[in-house]
Amino acid sequence: MKKKLQKSALWLLLLLSCNYLPVIAQSSHLVQGTIIDKTTGEPFPGVTIIEKGTSKGTVTDMDGKFQLDVSSNQSTLVISFIGFLQQEIPLVGRSTIEVELDEDISDLNEVVVIGYQTVKKKDLTGATAVVGTDKTNRVTAASLGESLQGLAPGVSIRNGGAPGQGAQVEIRGVASFINSNPLYVIDGMIADANPTMNTNDIESIQILKDASAAAIYGSRAANGVIIITTKQGAEGTPKVSVSAKFGIQQLPPGYNMMNNVQFAEMQRTQFNNSGLTPPASVGVNFDPAINTNWYDEGTRLGNAQDYNVTLSGGSKNSSYLISGSYFENKGVLIGNDFKRAALRINTKNTKGRVTFGENLVFTNSITNSPGTGNPFYDMPQHLPVIPVQDSRFITGANPDGWGKGTTDAVTYAWNPVAVNAINSYRSNFAKVVGNAFLDVDILDGLVYRFNAGAELSFDHNKRMRRAGEWHFNQPAAPTNIIEDRSLFSSFLLEHTLNYTKTFGKHNLSAVVGHSQQHTKRDVLSAGRTDLQSFDGRYLNTVSSATGDPIADGFIPVNYTISGFLGRANYTYDERYLLTVTGRYDSDSRFGADNRSRFFPSVAGGWRISEEAFFNSSLVSDLKFRASYGELGIVTVGSWDYIGFLNSNPRAIFGPDEQAYVGATQARLANPNLGWERRSSHNIGFDAGFFDDKLTISAEYYNSLSEDVLVNLPIAWYLGNLGGEPAVNAASIRNRGIELAATYRSIKNAFKWDVSANMTTIRNRVMDVGNLGEGIDYIQTGITRSQIGRPLGEWYVLKTDGLFQSQEEINNYTNADGQIIQPFARPGDVKFLDINGDGEINQEDRTFVGSPWPTLQTGAQFNASYKNFSFNMQWIGVFGHTLMNGVRREIDSYQNTNFRADISPWSPNNTNTTDPRIGVSVGDPGLIDNARLESDRWLEDGSYIRLRNLEVAYNFNSAILQRWNVSNSRVFVSGQNLLTFTKYSGLDPDVTGNGILQRGFDNGNWPASRIYSVGLQFEF
Repeated sequence: MKKKLQKSALWLLLLLSCNYLPVIAQSSHLVQGTIIDKTTGEPFPGVTIIEKGTSKGTVTDMDGKFQLDVSSNQSTLVISFIGFLQQEIPLVGRSTIEVELDEDISDLNEVVVIGYQTVKKKDLTGATAVVGTDKTNRVTAASLGESLQGLAPGVSIRNGGAPGQGAQVEIRGVASFINSNPLYVIDGMIADANPTMNTNDIESIQILKDASAAAIYGSRAANGVIIITTKQGAEGTPKVSVSAKFGIQQLPPGYNMMNNVQFAEMQRTQFNNSGLTPPASVGVNFDPAINTNWYDEGTRLGNAQDYNVTLSGGSKNSSYLISGSYFENKGVLIGNDFKRAALRINTKNTKGRVTFGENLVFTNSITNSPGTGNPFYDMPQHLPVIPVQDSRFITGANPDGWGKGTTDAVTYAWNPVAVNAINSYRSNFAKVVGNAFLDVDILDGLVYRFNAGAELSFDHNKRMRRAGEWHFNQPAAPTNIIEDRSLFSSFLLEHTLNYTKTFGKHNLSAVVGHSQQHTKRDVLSAGRTDLQSFDGRYLNTVSSATGDPIADGFIPVNYTISGFLGRANYTYDERYLLTVTGRYDSDSRFGADNRSRFFPSVAGGWRISEEAFFNSSLVSDLKFRASYGELGIVTVGSWDYIGFLNSNPRAIFGPDEQAYVGATQARLANPNLGWERRSSHNIGFDAGFFDDKLTISAEYYNSLSEDVLVNLPIAWYLGNLGGEPAVNAASIRNRGIELAATYRSIKNAFKWDVSANMTTIRNRVMDVGNLGEGIDYIQTGITRSQIGRPLGEWYVLKTDGLFQSQEEINNYTNADGQIIQPFARPGDVKFLDINGDGEINQEDRTFVGSPWPTLQTGAQFNASYKNFSFNMQWIGVFGHTLMNGVRREIDSYQNTNFRADISPWSPNNTNTTDPRIGVSVGDPGLIDNARLESDRWLEDGSYIRLRNLEVAYNFNSAILQRWNVSNSRVFVSGQNLLTFTKYSGLDPDVTGNGILQRGFDNGNWPASRIYSVGLQFEF
């Protein structure tokens, strides 16, 4: 049955993708007129005029004039321009008209998609952010998440700079120790909005933040929901839209490291301080001709190209949109690039009471990289006295002579040029995502919809390891090739009934339905060692290798979700609003007793500005809102509730003493796994002032995540060898305030608007389950998540400057007179003995800062004067602490290059924060100075960034009009131009190492500066 449903969904998608109805019209009456700006009285060029119910249309010229052949002198003209109120003008026999366009200040009548329904923005009761694509498309971004940064309150974005790397999106904090990703819904299909999606195809973005807004998606909505609606064709003459953008990418300056002469001098000092003979590479064999700048060798000037062509149009009963796009990003690290080509087909047709159509996109994306290593971690460490390549490094294992550490110049940093030449990793994702729908108007106000969605991804990953070595003492490894091929499939079938009715002052809209989605991934892997090469070129197929074969195949994902959903929106007299939502979900990833759950929510609103007693010339709109609801999130695999069997054990039985194959359960499983649940309270208001010139929206939210999965320790004697089983035992609370405001000034020729938003997020661990007596925390490396404190807070040793003399060391004792750091020397780091036991150990670690920002902000400024426009976007993140893992390596002094501005302590240089320098072997003081679990490496991560700056010019020349070109626009922009921060790393926008080590900068790929030029036009 399941296969039949999948095949039916595919056939429906393919058939409906081809529907297109040609439009034929006749003309018999000429009408002409003038369109002017009501505010300035000036002629308005570029305005669209369409005869209602037909595809006939035109645009005004530079003088605001137009003429159009229409069907009769009783026709109605639809006049529209983006940002202005649309008007319908009946001709009633006239041949000449003059129309004044009035700017649309208020967006309260904007229709917002809230999942299976649409409502007017003014009738929203939940916490929903609407982000305009005019803002997201201004930045050069490979993914939707990256383009959203700073544009919506409550939405935290951390960007990775690698080509094809998606951004990390979090909505109102994290609800889980495992997963913080929101749910994406694209035109009704639940699918991942990863970098394979073309952001230029997006028409609107709605972010559902609280339980009331997101409860319709029930078991998967605890991390928030992002609803994406793609562009559609519109009634009117066919339009072709073209956009092209090219940008140069430039890395920020790297760490200021020493050159060969500086390094040699400092390393000689280092060895001399420890009474050792300096290495020959900086002594008798020092070669001044070798001065490798590894940052320059491993990086390059990158670029990003983005091209889009769209054909759209339609008639009264049909519409179509076909778009093609190509995006390419040549990364700033050598060997890294990303390419994506996409074709979208969106159509819609109406025949009587039936409307059907589809939204379908085909994409093919290719990512190339070395597939291993992190140059941003290695480049600062690598020694300038080692060349990129040299004949003295040639060995049987390193035939190309790649430069690496030696006993004469010890470093374990990887040679990024060698890694790129030896290793290659190519990922190719060929994907189709879309949905087909069928709407039937059963009765007045009652509509049935059948929605079939599919996401199919044909993935091919290819890894090659050629001959060579890239770091000191590298273990021997054969050349090899490995290819992975996988098929990802997700099929969605939904049946819904929508009912909308108005009874006097009462307005009711409701939806009920059923949704079922099946997701699966099949993986097949093959490989072989010992590649063959001829004339320096390697054969790159598995069959051409001659060594040991590698083969594997498995199904890592296979599950089904089935749910019944319902929502009712009630409004009385546009004053009182009520929304009730519920969803009952069943998920095959849980055991039979915990497979189903109900997720309810309720929300109410009061538009006090519509009350008779409310009379204010200042306040044009004021609405209060409140909501409560419960959501779920799945953080388990397809079979985590089932134990795994090891089928390898043998046992001897019987008189013949024969070996029989048996099976044991190596890992204990928890059959009672269930959903992680998030209950959410939200209180907010929306206000408009001065006829909505100024709009303000504010929220207070308080959410509690319960039944959060943690791994509880199990004794090995119970037969558990595969890791602790997960248990629904922990809880996390997030609360904070969101504020967004916009002011528009449009009455003069110089028009401008400014908007800003701010978010506070305070997360606390409320419970971690029974981890053992006295253990109320989860330890992860140098972070600890403890009850009553934030997740992943830095838990390290505190320092108190440097010892300046032996007397200070001797006087640093506990209450019993015990010297706390007896092995320290003057110039070493002083650590605080927190527990007073007279020694520095793990018991002295304490909480020192949180990686979670206390305040996040965003601001945008737009201005226009005549044909010129200007846009500026800022973001600010404050109140968090980062761990600079790269600085820890280079400032530990051992087997690494040194910062050019380093100033190690010495008896003649005591006014410094850098400890003494020496060789740590046999020197406990120097070993302690380099401890990772130290606040030496913690830094303030706050920053303010000029996210984007754009200047554009709109052409409205008569020549372009004669060529039927409208809305022609050229622009130049700069992205990430300025960053104000105290952080010494490459970029304070750190993606981190998972949820529990969020602020760990272990070579974070920094955001590039991008200088772009672009062109957009339509005809």
